Amino acid sequence: MRSLALSLSILLLGSVLARAEDRPPLAGVRRVVFLGDSITYAGQYVEYAEAYLRARNPALRCEFLGLGLPSETLSGLTEPGHAGGAFPRPDVHERLDRVLATLKPDLVVVCYGMNDGIYHPFSEERFQKFRDGMQSLRDKAKAAGAKVLHVTPPVFDPAPIKASTLPAGRDEYRQPYEGYDEVLNLYSAWLLAHRGVGWDVVDAHGPMERYLARERRRDPNFRLADDGVHINAAGHWLIARAILLHWGIPARELDDQSAEQALGKLPRGLDVLKLVERRQRLLKDAWLTAIGHKRPGMAKGLPLEEAEKQAGELEAAIRKLSEKPADPQTVRRGYTIPLIDLAH
Repeated sequence: MRSLALSLSILLLGSVLARAEDRPPLAGVRRVVFLGDSITYAGQYVEYAEAYLRARNPALRCEFLGLGLPSETLSGLTEPGHAGGAFPRPDVHERLDRVLATLKPDLVVVCYGMNDGIYHPFSEERFQKFRDGMQSLRDKAKAAGAKVLHVTPPVFDPAPIKASTLPAGRDEYRQPYEGYDEVLNLYSAWLLAHRGVGWDVVDAHGPMERYLARERRRDPNFRLADDGVHINAAGHWLIARAILLHWGIPARELDDQSAEQALGKLPRGLDVLKLVERRQRLLKDAWLTAIGHKRPGMAKGLPLEEAEKQAGELEAAIRKLSEKPADPQTVRRGYTIPLIDLAH
């Protein structure tokens, strides 16, 4: 009897897991807004995640808007001489109410931290500003009816800019502290600890750190960011992959070294990516300008009405792709041995 009960339990668990995997990610979510700094403004990880979800599930009807702002923090801090003294770092809270009221997102994906320690050694005072800023953002999102998904900050890599970093013990840091990734580790650990109180958190920092260390053992000159901060396409794919895993995409589907390789194994995946890239890049400047911000030097983009018109045409093209019958030979079967192991 025990053996029979155990067998039935295993079968039931397998059925539940199968149904969970079959459920499309973001079911019922109408609009997702991504907030962050220059890494989110660059937006490749947003484009990769959207394109993969839409190529995998052509019936998905969810709008993705990447509205990161270069230099931005949620701590409200800025370092001496930022941007050569031209302007202080903008604070997301200056625009957050307008973002929430105008766009009415169902989900806000938040990736901050890189700028929030302002490239100094760890300080409890700065850390508290980061924590307060994150809680304030959550409170405002909740009041607006939006859920929040936190993404831990990407890695800071001092190796490519070793000659430009500064050691501990300085009174002022107009160049990055050489051990700044230690600060980001603490910020990431704090976010991850809040999973225990119900926060929805994706760990991008840990997997990126492990991947960088692994690749550097193979090639000492390997890098994810030439300037230590602004990650390349491989870095953006690592963030997108972490988000996609969190949203229930099986790891066996995401074992490629690049987004292009992964999308190339989905029906019309690369075509979807090209259209998603065009739509994302068209809308972000238009929406940033329409909502308003305090960051000088940003492109204004098209007037919002024109940008929305062109984005609608691109959206129609994306949907039209889904009307074509899929070639069974191009459907991904999945591998059992991942090329990128983010868990270890």
